[in-house]
Amino acid sequence: MKRKINTYLLNIYLFSFVLSLCAVCAFGQEIVFQKQKFEAINVTASVVKLNGEEVLKVERDLKALPFDVNRLEATVDEPTYVKLKNVDFENGVIEVKMLSQIQNPSPFEGAQGFIGLAFRISDDNTAYESIYLRPKVGRSENQMFRNHTVQYYAYPDYKFDRLRKEAPGMYETTAPVNINEWITMRIEVNGQKAYMYINDARYSTFVVDIMKGSTTHGSIALWVDIGTIGYFKDVKVIKR
Repeated sequence: MKRKINTYLLNIYLFSFVLSLCAVCAFGQEIVFQKQKFEAINVTASVVKLNGEEVLKVERDLKALPFDVNRLEATVDEPTYVKLKNVDFENGVIEVKMLSQIQNPSPFEGAQGFIGLAFRISDDNTAYESIYLRPKVGRSENQMFRNHTVQYYAYPDYKFDRLRKEAPGMYETTAPVNINEWITMRIEVNGQKAYMYINDARYSTFVVDIMKGSTTHGSIALWVDIGTIGYFKDVKVIKR
């Protein structure tokens, strides 16, 4: 009888241990890259070599955070990122070099290489601001598609679909980018305003007149979404 109880307790322990490992994969995996520490949130992440140099590879983890193609607007623009640890950012400059590819096969036929930055992230990941790109349409022959290359949103209340309906064209714009190429994104944050610069542009490509998020400070993260393989390097943060 005692042996059966011990076996039962051992099985419970092993089951709990496996669950805890799964939780670490979705939340809490720590990655050190270029002397910076990141925490994986609803993504898989690793340091890999791309064209001979070390980069941080990030993909949305659909087991940790599934999406429904029939409820796309409700299951995208989510906290799917690697979060920079030990950073509390309010105003200043964030810069990163990033490259996106489309997964093959892709879980979403409308994937456009969604990649960008999140900032002013709350400790529990329940609120933040974000600006991201859809590089696949950045040089489209269709101007309407091009107009959706850049996207701002504020999680959780102001995702792309709500902003597009309530303020068409206000939180999106064009940018001459593409998949499979390195893009430098720089975001300057000052109070309720955010300015985004692409590559070596002297003037901002995009301005958010009044950000709609509920946070005023918090962490910074490298963000991807459905069907994207994101590569990042050279993250720089200047606080003001």
